[in-house]
Amino acid sequence: MLVEMRQSVTQILLDRFELSDPPMPGQWFFHQQTSYLVMQRRHRYKLLSGHYELSSIVLLVKPQKQPADAQFVGHGWVIGDADCRFNALTPLLRCAVLPDGPCDRCVHREERL
Repeated sequence: MLVEMRQSVTQILLDRFELSDPPMPGQWFFHQQTSYLVMQRRHRYKLLSGHYELSSIVLLVKPQKQPADAQFVGHGWVIGDADCRFNALTPLLRCAVLPDGPCDRCVHREERL
């Protein structure tokens, strides 16, 4: 599958390449020795013989190293302590109380109900 990788804010084209299983939003991946977080994924279609066919995928990414405390929980990647009720359950933000972490020294930690 043809994949276009674009910067998420400016949408500047970073690269075009073939990839058999393009990552979903909220996942990290490596490309040319750089780690990226996929922010958004767009599909492009072409009309062939009266029906649409997927022709390429556009990944809107931002360069970001996968945090050491990132873990895969049920629906996707989460950074920080997923068992804490204040955790945002997203790869973008740990929590509202202590967004930069670390979770292990947070005095506000409470179990998720």
